Amino acid sequence: MTPGKSYLSSDEIRPLAERSDAMGLWLVLHCWGVIACALALFALWPNPLTFVLAVMVIGSRQLGLAILMHEAAHNALFKSRKWNDIVGEWLCGRPILAELAAYRHYHLTHHRFTQTDKDPDLKLSAKFPTSKASLKRKFTRDLTGQTGGKQLLGQILMSFRLAGDDDAIEAATSDFAQSFKAPHLWKSLPVFIGVAVVMSLIGDWWWGLAFWLLPYLTWFQFVLRVRNIAEHGAVEQSQNPLQNVRTTKAGPIARLFVAPYWVNYHLEHHMVMHVPCWQLKSMHKALLDKGIGPDMRIASGYGQALAEAGWKRA
Repeated sequence: MTPGKSYLSSDEIRPLAERSDAMGLWLVLHCWGVIACALALFALWPNPLTFVLAVMVIGSRQLGLAILMHEAAHNALFKSRKWNDIVGEWLCGRPILAELAAYRHYHLTHHRFTQTDKDPDLKLSAKFPTSKASLKRKFTRDLTGQTGGKQLLGQILMSFRLAGDDDAIEAATSDFAQSFKAPHLWKSLPVFIGVAVVMSLIGDWWWGLAFWLLPYLTWFQFVLRVRNIAEHGAVEQSQNPLQNVRTTKAGPIARLFVAPYWVNYHLEHHMVMHVPCWQLKSMHKALLDKGIGPDMRIASGYGQALAEAGWKRA
């Protein structure tokens, strides 16, 4: 049974779960529009500050594309499966070297077995809480491009090794999907490169490297890790839907740089996974109105979520 039905009636869930083609289109256009605005900011005022801001904003919107692909994986971005598949694949997934079909299969398994031994995401969350020193090392590797570079190289080598071996690709799919990676890299790489080329044609020759590859290798990896930690790091390893996942409150700055498109309402998403992301805030309020707020694992911000995961530990 859907966990949310233990707290909300079908009549309460139904309007929250209503999909909107107009809203789905707006979210995709918004994500790419923010990327365009970040480029325009640097073009108008080229300096080190606007460069760094552009890299951070674009990296956060690469996460935004991953989130919208996640919506499509749940068939929640658009009303029809067809448009979820087309847009989720080509405008959200492949530009960030992700693959919708592989991710959907992996992610639905995560929902079915959340924080149990069968959860494929458990290996990501089981290591928390950890030490502050360990978190610093992880964040340093992310922000210096070591994580992204290692993963990209691993994808390339794996694609060569698995070329033509469909059974081996299927076996490796979960290792890729957990980080929004495409097992069939060569189907996504032209799209990724295409975005970079368009950026270089708009600006200077190096723009594609600076404003698509660099954010992908650095800020995107950092916020992806922060998101993973906030959602399932240092939570209860049980089948209690109020405690085996975390919702994190996010203000405007956090939503811009770390948590786009309501991704912070993760407990609500696990309650009813087909509720569109733009309805999760309303669902959060509906659950609080039921008086179960004190029983829900809610962090006051990403600082608290990281503290629970080990940031304040020695």
